[in-house]
Amino acid sequence: MRMKTVTMVAASMLLLLGFSACQQGTEIGGTPAAAEKNQVSYSRAELEGFVDKYMDAMMAQNVDPALFAKNVRFTENGIQLPLGSEGLWSNMVGRGTYRFYVPDMETNQIGYIGTAREESNTNADGDLVAIALRLKIVNGLITEAEQLVTRAEGGGPGGAGGAGGSIERLGAPNPLWSEVIPEANRLSREAYIEITNKYYTGMQQNDGQWDYSFFADTCHRLENGTPTTNVPLREGQTKPDPKTSTSYSTNWGCREQFESGLLHFVHRIRDRRFFAVDRERGIVFAFGFFDHPAGKTRHFTAHGREVVNGPISPWTWQLGQVFKIENNQIQWIEATLHRAPFGMNSGWSTFENGWSDKMQIVK
Repeated sequence: MRMKTVTMVAASMLLLLGFSACQQGTEIGGTPAAAEKNQVSYSRAELEGFVDKYMDAMMAQNVDPALFAKNVRFTENGIQLPLGSEGLWSNMVGRGTYRFYVPDMETNQIGYIGTAREESNTNADGDLVAIALRLKIVNGLITEAEQLVTRAEGGGPGGAGGAGGSIERLGAPNPLWSEVIPEANRLSREAYIEITNKYYTGMQQNDGQWDYSFFADTCHRLENGTPTTNVPLREGQTKPDPKTSTSYSTNWGCREQFESGLLHFVHRIRDRRFFAVDRERGIVFAFGFFDHPAGKTRHFTAHGREVVNGPISPWTWQLGQVFKIENNQIQWIEATLHRAPFGMNSGWSTFENGWSDKMQIVK
């Protein structure tokens, strides 16, 4: 009888533990994990529609339960905030015209770079800001919303009006982004990510000695809407030689900048989170951090010449970056970035992953 009682108690405990484990493991943005696994995929237009609904909801400060999961998780610039009245949700007064969508139909996520307007003391229409966004959709509801908002005071490239103004003046994304890759030439999701990661690995403690053939000859990069490669020479100006110059130049192309070895002061590129891959168009969207610890990392040797370069105080860029890949080469790069507290974490990684330079594939 005593053995039978113990057995019954043990069985009951196992059932309770199993129920508890299910309860803890079924909530992903308020949605059961099994349902997430078995949910149907969304089309390109449907995923883009979620971004538009999200932006409208943010301006209206309306956390509609028909759009957002009960336990939706939200961060802005790496800080988890209550959804609905904090960050850009508190003072957005309008959308800009620049809208660039990167849907991932395999993972039901979508990336977005765009512009918005927030309340201003000097501009009746509001001040422009840049926004890089990731949304995760599960069973028709947004379960994760991660946004990077770059304001004029955030630093980095950008002319009048800061990043938002510069991106807005682009008018629309380059038509190159919309070009469809022939199905026979499309890579796997993982292969696209691996090519993109070569960019980060080649820049981190850059020494100019790598094989940089992953760049197309015509590769171009925009940061906060501003060209940072292939900038035309001014009248009377001579293009610097990547092998002899002591500071890297925006007149160079992507490959020339890397071959110069002068990006060595980008000491660490970490928390590399790849989340949206549009295989049909060969586009990869990633979030990450560029660290410049200053001090000794500013002093290095490049092609036999001694160089001192980079910020003189510890500096971290937080950025969202989009890559166009075709024929196994990076064709075009677009980023929005701002200065963050040194060592900042994304709010979505463990401490260890946040300080790691390994690839993290977000699904």
